[in-house]
Amino acid sequence: MRVLLTGHQGYLGSVMAPVLAEAGHQVVGLDSGLFADCVLGPEPEPVEAHAVDLRDAGPEHVAGFDAVIHLAALSNDPLGALAPDLTYDINHHASVRLARLARDAGVRRFLYASTCSVYGASGGADLLDEEAPLRPVTPYAESKVRVEDDLTALADDDFTPVFLRNATAFGFSPRLRADIVLNNLVGHAHLTGEVRVLSDGTPWRPLVHARDIADAFAAALTAPREAVHATAFNVGTEANNVTVAEIAAEVVAAVPGSTLTITGETGADPRSYRVDFSRIRSALGHEARWTVKAGAVELIDAYREHGLTRHDFDRRFTRLARLADRREAGTVDATLRP
Repeated sequence: MRVLLTGHQGYLGSVMAPVLAEAGHQVVGLDSGLFADCVLGPEPEPVEAHAVDLRDAGPEHVAGFDAVIHLAALSNDPLGALAPDLTYDINHHASVRLARLARDAGVRRFLYASTCSVYGASGGADLLDEEAPLRPVTPYAESKVRVEDDLTALADDDFTPVFLRNATAFGFSPRLRADIVLNNLVGHAHLTGEVRVLSDGTPWRPLVHARDIADAFAAALTAPREAVHATAFNVGTEANNVTVAEIAAEVVAAVPGSTLTITGETGADPRSYRVDFSRIRSALGHEARWTVKAGAVELIDAYREHGLTRHDFDRRFTRLARLADRREAGTVDATLRP
């Protein structure tokens, strides 16, 4: 298939592009390049691409594709809260506009990167499947809910949107993110010798490796239409429903000599949820393989091999700090346009 991959220069896109290429698909990227230089280790292999802000995408950028995989977004809660209006403009309005352009251009399948954080304030220990109430608590999660609703309304006999609700990502990518929980805790353990948890450690989090996310999208890309049409899939595995304290303990085990401190100073995080992933197993045959333990080991090995520094960890690989630095340097304006 000929596939347009938005956000191909991001954390997930840099893992997904080669997975799709290895499966025999022709991949064309679309990315504004905000985080293209967030590279740790060898540069990713380049792909044919459009250097375009998502908000500026036009009919010419979606013409001739069999499918669109849409990853591009202001991605995570702190970044989404930086400027809620921008979050809704980019994550919601521009995403729906891209889907309309794709449908009008004859693109038949549109895979949307949603998130398990749409379940946000669900609480409790029950496993939440895709029919559970959506209780987003941040602009980022709310923007994802709105896109799912609007894309469902666009679905017809010739246009199939699919919603992949990713658990919290972890693992090494050639374009690193340090502001997601496992990657962050391993980085702190490596650079400071301490794993420091500011909450009380009790909130539940479902986690999933970046490679497992890429494999899930690859499966949804070629699945029969009747299996995926206008359908949401949680992406992850029940074994990775873990508390923040359990994540921290795995990090300490993976980084010899590190210590764990749970301060509890921020109290209990209202975002706490455990997720059921049976639908994607039964419908697409996808089973996430990476464990939190294996991910922590992979990350510490990569941080050591590629010489992760404190400055890069705190600034270049942390989305909020990276955008602040680029604004100050004048390489991105207040609307986050390069």
